[in-house]
This record gives sequence, C-alpha cells and structure tokens, in this order.
Amino acid sequence: MTQCNQETFEFEAHFSRGVAARFDGGTMTSDGGALLLRQTDRRLNLLPRMAACFEDHRNPWLIWHSVRELVSQRVYGLALGYEDLSEHDQLREDPLLAVLSGKRRVGEEALAGKSTLNRLELSTETPSRYKKIHCRQEAIDALWTAVFLEAHGAPPERIVLDLDTTDLPLEGH
Repeated sequence: MTQCNQETFEFEAHFSRGVAARFDGGTMTSDGGALLLRQTDRRLNLLPRMAACFEDHRNPWLIWHSVRELVSQRVYGLALGYEDLSEHDQLREDPLLAVLSGKRRVGEEALAGKSTLNRLELSTETPSRYKKIHCRQEAIDALWTAVFLEAHGAPPERIVLDLDTTDLPLEGH
C-alpha cells in the first residue's frame, strides 16, 4: 500500500516570498486550490493581457491599486465564488487573495474595496471626469479571440454557440 507523506507543496514564489501549501495548521484558507488557477494564469498570461485592455487615466500619485491588481482581484474573487462585490470589503485583508492579485506587500496593504471594484466593472469606453479607467471593448474581444485560437493547434471543425437564455431544462437543449 502506498503511503503519501508529503508535508509541503511548493508553488511559484510571490516576489521574494515563498508560497507553499502545508498541513501543519496555522493560518488556513479553504481557497488553496486557487493557487492552481494562479499557475494556469501564469502559463496563459491571461490576466495581464486582460488588464492591458483597460486605459488608466488616474493620477499616478493617487493610485493604490493597479488595474492589473483590480482585474486579478475581481477575476479570482469570481472564480472562488465571491460574485457579490460587497464581499470584497472583508476580503480586502485576505492574504491568499492578495497573493493571487499580485499585491507586493501581503499583509501590509489592503486590497481594493467594493467601491473601487465597482468603478472598474462599470467602466466604459466613453471617458468622463468620474470614471478614470476605461474599458476598450474591441481589445477584450480581440483577446478572447486570441485565447481561443491559442487553445487549438488547428481550427476546430465546428463551433457551437449555445444562446439559450434560461437554465430550465424544460426550455430546450
């Protein structure tokens, strides 16, 4: 019978700090699987490419959270099941989400709150004095196309777009 006794799983470092999963107690999280998502993102370089689809016109001296950190925090939050922005007021202090979001000084600086993330989500292509981060929709569309093409060695024979707007099985498949 095989005995598994590995006590530590090492992940890619976070700047100068090591990242490891261990089973000896201490500060714990139930979201540890997100480190695997981080590894996947590092391989695909998806979130930095997504952040590049936004234009940031904020005063650099007043920025606490980069667009890349905001996009990462929101995407990882969604992936972990935190779809409501109000949850991010508590998640601001979460060390794992800080690592995932790319915060350099984990535990020393808070993540973005719900209001900041809401401004990112409501960004449009039209500049305004109140919305300083602008989404470039054509860049996002091009990114999804590029990601799709990168995932296939050859063009697929068929692409199915399922536009059914309901979750009810009765309404068709």
